[in-house]
Amino acid sequence: MSPLEQKINLSQVSVFKTVFPNDTNHYDTLFGGKALSMMDEVAFMAATRFTRLRCVTVSSDRIDFTQPIPAGTIIELVGRVEVVGNTSLKVRVDIFIEQMYEEGREKAVSGLFTFVALDEEHKPVRISQP
Repeated sequence: MSPLEQKINLSQVSVFKTVFPNDTNHYDTLFGGKALSMMDEVAFMAATRFTRLRCVTVSSDRIDFTQPIPAGTIIELVGRVEVVGNTSLKVRVDIFIEQMYEEGREKAVSGLFTFVALDEEHKPVRISQP
């Protein structure tokens, strides 16, 4: 395994949450905006763990909602660095659904978030490669 692959593996983030009724819409499924907010936070954590620099979101690319996420389920958000550039990086975040009282899980949402690393003066700064 290359040093870059090792660093990517070490920076992966996995967060579990329960979907409560106050997080849902009138269909009793997770609000899309709430899902995006959680995904951006997980992506931010992965970007920061990878770079150990100040990072800000500059874009979110194609968010695919393939399954509704019902209230009363457990979700896992997994963030993993996919692409590393000079001053930016892309982080994929997937949300998986688990029924509380059943085995198994399925992917419900997937998206790609782009971050830029900044210095103390809020200017883009080079991301060091291993």
